[in-house]
Order: sequence, then structure tokens, then C-alpha cells
Amino acid sequence: MTLDLQALLMSDPEPALLPLIEVRDLTKRYGRYKAVDRVSFTVSQGAIFGFVGPNGAGKTTTLKIMATLLDPTEGQVLLGGYDVGRQAAQVRNVIGYMPDFFGVYDDLTVLEYLDFYARAQGVPGKRRLSLLADLLQLVDLTYKRDAYVETLSRGMKQRLCLARCLVNDPRILILDEPASGLDPRARLEMRELLKELQRMGKTIIISSHILPELAELCTEIGIVDRGHFLAGGPVAEVVRRYSQHARLEIQLSTEGKSLDEVGLPLQLAQAATLLKDQPGLTAGAEPQVEVHRALLSVEFAGSQEQLRRILVKLLQAGLPVIRFSLEQPDLEDIFMRITNQTQPLG
Repeated sequence: MTLDLQALLMSDPEPALLPLIEVRDLTKRYGRYKAVDRVSFTVSQGAIFGFVGPNGAGKTTTLKIMATLLDPTEGQVLLGGYDVGRQAAQVRNVIGYMPDFFGVYDDLTVLEYLDFYARAQGVPGKRRLSLLADLLQLVDLTYKRDAYVETLSRGMKQRLCLARCLVNDPRILILDEPASGLDPRARLEMRELLKELQRMGKTIIISSHILPELAELCTEIGIVDRGHFLAGGPVAEVVRRYSQHARLEIQLSTEGKSLDEVGLPLQLAQAATLLKDQPGLTAGAEPQVEVHRALLSVEFAGSQEQLRRILVKLLQAGLPVIRFSLEQPDLEDIFMRITNQTQPLG
């Protein structure tokens, strides 16, 4: 097959896909105090973006600015191409915002509560009834449609509030601690609901400090601390970028407890000696020993072949190895490493 080179050269290039959310040098001051200090990040369309940081890191302030509830002191925030400072009305048409603490009207039924917000959003009457039915089915509250809001559990109220955020069919969901106060079952239900919303094409920002859940849920992540944005990007990329070394863990059988001259079980002492200076181990790394578990751990940065040779050497020495595993750093390890830095990492 031949190519029409002239047509190829004359054709317009494919337009670059722009991020759906752009935060540029965002700063928020309260007097001399900077709650947010030159924060910049982007979120891809269709992503679930975990906005992670300890209490007081600036997460809620940033989300309130994105939701047009606070004005930035400096910087720019674009959502769906609209500027939160100059085009607040357009921004509100493309977002759904769920705060950490939200009010509900206890003397309304579930259906009345959603109907009130649908009317406030200008949803036409003919479409409203079918929309509310769909939303109740989505958040699994159809059987509670006639129940008063005050009778709902915390988890049900969270799902109802999420349904309320969806009445205008937003492209972007901004959720501040959506799993706060939920029991494990309710958290699981919320996580599955958010995955379903992603499959429906929603772009979701979640602020949280519950890292294990975010690791399973999010496709992208941003880490903030003391008002600074420290690191961000796809979850796997962030973990890879800030990982140093994996840890090799070796556990021996606890049967037979002969001690060496310093009171260390003899087999543990022998294994620790064999590990020293093995190819693949981090230079200068000393094995750490947990005597009560008969466990040794050491930093490892080598290949699979070097790992195999270490195991063979231990077995050839007659050591009773019952566990031999390489533990990769997880998101929580990365978070702790990054937030222990005193300066932004970029």
C-alpha cells in the first residue's frame, strides 16, 4: 500500500487531548497564613484522582475553590475548560460537589429530597421522574424512596448525597472524604459505586487519607502536605518514581532454638551471615532480624536470577526457609516517604 505523502503533509494533525482539570499555581491566603501554596496539577478525563494528604494539608480548601465556593488568592483553576474565577456559572454546570460535612433535610423523604435539588437545577418535569428513579437505582436506594432522610444510616445518607450531586449529570465529581465515618461494608459499597460512575464516563476527584482504599480505586494521585503539592501522576508511575528498593523477607521455622554467643537463634544468625554481600542486595544494607518471628528482612534491588541464587544458597545451607518473599513498596510507604520531606518534590 502506498501513501499519498502530499495529502499526509497537508492534513491537520490530531488535536492533543487536554486535561479535563487544570490547577495552575493555585494559592489561597488567610492573612499571612497560606492554606494552599502554588499548587499545580492536572487530571485526565475519565480518571479517578486521589487527592491525598494529612489533616490541614490544604485538600478541602483546594476542593472548595474548584467547587466555586472560595475565591483563589492567586493562580488559575480550569474545569472542563471553564475558569472557576471568571466562569463560575459554567463551572457549576459541569461539576457535582459533595463536601465532607453536608446537611440533609430530615423532614423530607428520600424522593422529595432529590426532587427538590432536581427542581433547583432546572430539570424539566417530564424528565425529572425518570431521572430520580434512575439515580435511586444507581445508589441502591429505590427501596428507601419513601423513607424520611432522618431514618437513613450514615452510609445511606452518603449515597443519597452522591445521588444529589448527579442530578445535573456533571462531567466532574468533586468528593471530599466520601468514605468518612462509614463502616467497612459501606466503604466497599461506596467504592463500587464510584467505579461504576467512572465506567459511565465521570471524572472523579476524591480527597482522603485512607490510603489502602485509594490504591485500589484511583488511577491518578496527588499528594499534598502543608499547602504544597509534593507529587502526582498515575498511581503506578508515582509508586515507581519514589520507590527506592523492595524488601526481601525470609522467615525460618521456629523449631529448634539453639542460640549463638549473643543469644540470637543459631539458624537466624547463619542466615544473616549468608545474606551479607550477596549480589542484588542494596550496598551496605544490613539484614534486620525479628527474633520472635524468626524473620530476616533486607533491602533488595537485584534481578530475579539473583533472587533465585539467594534462595538456593539458603536451602543448600540446610536452613528451614518457610517464607521467601519480595515485598514491594505500596502507596502508604510512598506517602510516608514523600510527606517526610521538608520541601516539595516537584
